[in-house]
Amino acid sequence: MRTSVKYLVIYRHREKYTISEMCRFFDVSRSGYYDYVKRMEHPDRDLPLAEQIRTCQAEVKQTYGYRRVQIWLDRQGIHRNPKTVLRVMQKFNLLSVVRRKKYQHYGDCLHRYPNLLNRDFHADRPNQKWVTDISYIKTGQGFLYLSIIRDLYDNSIITYKTGTEQNIQLVLSTVREARRKENVTAELQLHSDQGFQYTSQAYFRLTQSYGITPSMSRRGNPYDNALAENFFSILKTECIYRARPRTYEEARLLIGEYIHFYNYQRIQLKTKLTPMEYRCQFVA
Repeated sequence: MRTSVKYLVIYRHREKYTISEMCRFFDVSRSGYYDYVKRMEHPDRDLPLAEQIRTCQAEVKQTYGYRRVQIWLDRQGIHRNPKTVLRVMQKFNLLSVVRRKKYQHYGDCLHRYPNLLNRDFHADRPNQKWVTDISYIKTGQGFLYLSIIRDLYDNSIITYKTGTEQNIQLVLSTVREARRKENVTAELQLHSDQGFQYTSQAYFRLTQSYGITPSMSRRGNPYDNALAENFFSILKTECIYRARPRTYEEARLLIGEYIHFYNYQRIQLKTKLTPMEYRCQFVA
């Protein structure tokens, strides 16, 4: 039995037996016991900060790393060094999960487009550069496929669609929904990989009808579309892998809730704002 446990037993039974008797029985010193009691009366000085961090992680489902937690604390008027925040998070087991990255490659192409994006992920305004991709979500019923469009100006998810088949219609419905939501001009670039959905005749006709300029990654270069892949990594690590949805419907609900959280609550390290807070600043 550890000494600290012995001290705790003595403390709990101090009204029933004498301290001297119990210290002799457990073979511990009285001075050590009284030092233990004294420490009990002076709570850990890191505890108040840990409770604030615990509140933060409860709000964001324990997805924040120490840098986002530090920004969150700043917003509450609690100013701490990032290293202090990391130390306390490690001490009280308040760290977020570690991300895992996966890349996918899709089939043959019909229409190839130039790589206009060319890894220039900076955008000066909303609806200037979009990236799109499809990923799979594993459920107890099988794979649910998720198609997203992400705006590089603020990293927000413009729209998303899910389906149980990885087909062209899933991509087309995603583009149509984004077009309904946002003001699209001829200067908009929509970047994708060389998946068969994006090289199809139907995708070509739809982008042409909307005046959208397609851009496409080079073959075998997943980093060309890294920010679309990046979102899937965040979603799966912070939500899907932890919840392990059993059904398609459960996965759809989780995805919807997480994307709303991501757009409206999850702080971006670069801007220290949520995507929608940053987007609203441009509109204002």
